[in-house]
Amino acid sequence: MPVNLLAKIPLFVDLPIEELERLMEALDTRVLEPGEILFHEGEPGEHLYIVMNGVLEIIMGEGRPDELVLNVLRQGEYLGEMSLIIPGGKRTASVRARETAVLLSMSRTQFMDLTKRYPLLASSMVTVLSQRLDATNTSTFRELTEKNRQLQTAYDELKAAQAQLIEKERLERELQVAAEIQLSILPDELPKVKGFNFGARILPARQVGGDFYDVFQLDRNRMGVLIGDVADKGVPSALFMARAHALIMAEADIGLTPGEVMGLVNRHITRLQKSTQFVTVLYGILDLNTGEFSYARAGHEPPLILMPDGRVERVPHSPGMAIGLWESITLDERMIELAPGSTLLLFTDGMTDCRDPDGEAFGIERIKQTLCYYTHLTAQQACDELLDTLKRYQDGAKQDDDVTLVAVRVE
Repeated sequence: MPVNLLAKIPLFVDLPIEELERLMEALDTRVLEPGEILFHEGEPGEHLYIVMNGVLEIIMGEGRPDELVLNVLRQGEYLGEMSLIIPGGKRTASVRARETAVLLSMSRTQFMDLTKRYPLLASSMVTVLSQRLDATNTSTFRELTEKNRQLQTAYDELKAAQAQLIEKERLERELQVAAEIQLSILPDELPKVKGFNFGARILPARQVGGDFYDVFQLDRNRMGVLIGDVADKGVPSALFMARAHALIMAEADIGLTPGEVMGLVNRHITRLQKSTQFVTVLYGILDLNTGEFSYARAGHEPPLILMPDGRVERVPHSPGMAIGLWESITLDERMIELAPGSTLLLFTDGMTDCRDPDGEAFGIERIKQTLCYYTHLTAQQACDELLDTLKRYQDGAKQDDDVTLVAVRVE
């Protein structure tokens, strides 16, 4: 049977049977255990090996993380023929037994003696090498084609990623500009008037948001106080906020009551607005002589009053409708008197809705419980302390909505 196996190998196919029998007797036998290395990449080659039994692996980068199996040889296949015709040639890959393997080994000397007796063997060797070269060229061409395809895919993906990065940077620049524009709409500093002090803080949920506030002088004896919350976040709400703020300021300047201002602004927005956005607003006028605060509330959170004795009361309220939804609007219009030592707090629902890591909302009661300790604080200190308390409560949890505070304290 081994002779028949040799007769099937292209290199020896033209040898007579008696020569194959002599060859079988002359060749050495080598047995490899599973995992055993036959030879290493880079070693000098002196022998041709014929697989009589078992399986061999042709590998590159033996033992390294990037080890690559180039080929698998089984019974009747051979390797190392180049070492028979190139003296001093180096092995181009390593060979390892995948399972127990039995090999026949032919040295260069044995091969040269055989070719002297059978010159036709040299022609068979050339034929075999040509076939191997053609197969290698075909395989190399396919591999190069696949590599080119992979490189082209990687290049296309890189271009797409670069385009996305450029677009992301452009959007970030635009968001930064939008944030700067939004901040420019808000007052740089709050007015200072005798007998009163004012405070405010804003914490957007995103780079730009929809909350806004303002405290501004209407005339010698009156101050306008404004807080608003656009239903949504991000750039669209910031644009809507800018429009609503501008309209309110424009109407407030002509000396109307808070309710009249809200009615006109709603009329403008419902006529111009082509989306479903709306805004809750509380706009009031503070009389610096009497401490009276007259306001109109359009769907916004009712304010809180911190009394000089530490009691915190929510101002009585009735239903009110947000601006921008309907042409006809119902407002909650009231007038309250602010006693000396009291603090009026206006806030957006981002304050009450803010949640801790367990998902529990801060809520109106926690605001009241916190605010009652601030009787000795200025309006700005009260806003700062409230926001710090909220951040501690939040404890890193995601912020879902903008938070805005405005406070008025009577000295």
